[in-house]
Amino acid sequence: MRLKLAFGGVDYLDRTHALAAGEVAPLGVELNFQTLAISELFRRMCQHAEFDAAELSMSSYMIMRARGDDRFVAIPVFPARAFRQRQLYVRADSGIERPEDLVGKRIGLREYQITAALWTRAFLQHDYGVEPRSIRWRYGGVETPYWVERLEHSPPAGIEIERIPADRSLSELLEAGELDALALTHAPRLFREGSAKIRRLFPYYRPVEEEYFRRTGLFPIMHTVVIRRELYEANRWLATSLLRAFEESKAIGRRRTHDMDVLAVSDPWWEPELAAVDELFGGDPFPYGFAANVATLEAMTQYSYEQGLSARKLDPRELFAPETLES
Repeated sequence: MRLKLAFGGVDYLDRTHALAAGEVAPLGVELNFQTLAISELFRRMCQHAEFDAAELSMSSYMIMRARGDDRFVAIPVFPARAFRQRQLYVRADSGIERPEDLVGKRIGLREYQITAALWTRAFLQHDYGVEPRSIRWRYGGVETPYWVERLEHSPPAGIEIERIPADRSLSELLEAGELDALALTHAPRLFREGSAKIRRLFPYYRPVEEEYFRRTGLFPIMHTVVIRRELYEANRWLATSLLRAFEESKAIGRRRTHDMDVLAVSDPWWEPELAAVDELFGGDPFPYGFAANVATLEAMTQYSYEQGLSARKLDPRELFAPETLES
């Protein structure tokens, strides 16, 4: 009899779709793949551990483990990664022309502890000397006042961080001149609609991000996959079963995206774009497995600790099921 497992995740076309569609089944598992919005999924897992296994914010997971909350154990699957230089938006009349100009400014973000914000603060600090404590942080809903924190945590010492008024949004405050910049996970409505009041801090972000990767070797990890610990402890084989299934799903997606006879996306120049990405990343920009990601994980655990999010410096190995470390 196969183990019934409820999984909460995201249906990524070239990474998890084969799993979500049932084309791939983890060995020994009857998988119920439920697709949710990321913010809802993370809140439900952090607060209530609602799913047997799920995609989870890497930053939230590190904070939980560092404070002794071991309800979950991860496998080295990283379905979401993103550079964050492109997601810094500034008010056009703010006088902010370079990262160093952010010192003393008011920056809005959805939550201080999210992984995107972790990486944004890290590159500002380590590449441009802009310390987190030199910025006035504000948090809340991006487009609407609605906002719910996924994981309670104390503000790091020495950091100015305030909740915006409960009846206002970050975009509204930026438009009104009450915020100078936004650090987000996606382009805000004002930017998408072409407002003259907002622009990217790095208008030509791709060369900046490519240089960052070539120099550091870091393509920022955003999410990992976790299993409820009591389920894992009762079924230690489950970690490697899920890891192999995620690898197989990604391999299927990769074959589809590289099939130039049947384009997987509506981009006439998809083939040269894929070739450029494959050359930059050595063939796979989304590697799974511990060994292939240990340098990025070491950087993340260091950033989380130095930014006052994790109560201690974590060893990346302690975050993952031992059975998966050599897989």
